[in-house]
Amino acid sequence: MQAADHKKTTSCYVLIILHLLLGIGALMGGGALILAPNGSLLSMPLSLLKYSTFHSFLIPGIILFLGLGLYPLLVAAFLINEKSFRLAEVFNLYKNTHWAWIHSLYVGFILIIWLTIEMYILQGIGLIHLVYMFLALAIQAVTLLPSVKKHYTYS
Repeated sequence: MQAADHKKTTSCYVLIILHLLLGIGALMGGGALILAPNGSLLSMPLSLLKYSTFHSFLIPGIILFLGLGLYPLLVAAFLINEKSFRLAEVFNLYKNTHWAWIHSLYVGFILIIWLTIEMYILQGIGLIHLVYMFLALAIQAVTLLPSVKKHYTYS
């Protein structure tokens, strides 16, 4: 199936850029936590994990790398080329839209959940949390713009 309108709007490109920013940042952060689970590459002391079930940053790093790094980049790639992907279609609640559109919303929800859990574990809120919360809300808001939904809706 093809989306109704072949020409992407500026809003579609903004959405793609937001996913790329999130994905690249999370790959770098998650990768640093995987490479140095003690947090040394990011100057993060293990004491930050005192209210969590983790003894190192390895598992959070893997989750960050995959869930907020690779996943948004995959969504961005398919927002660009609009190809089908059978596995992703299984989780598409709106069968008349390209699967990447709904997965864009999922990325926003995952980021909001990640940040909420992180702020709870850290028992505080930093500037970076506010920046990424804004990014999550921006991804969701741009995804829901009528011009974006229209572009990714099948005719």
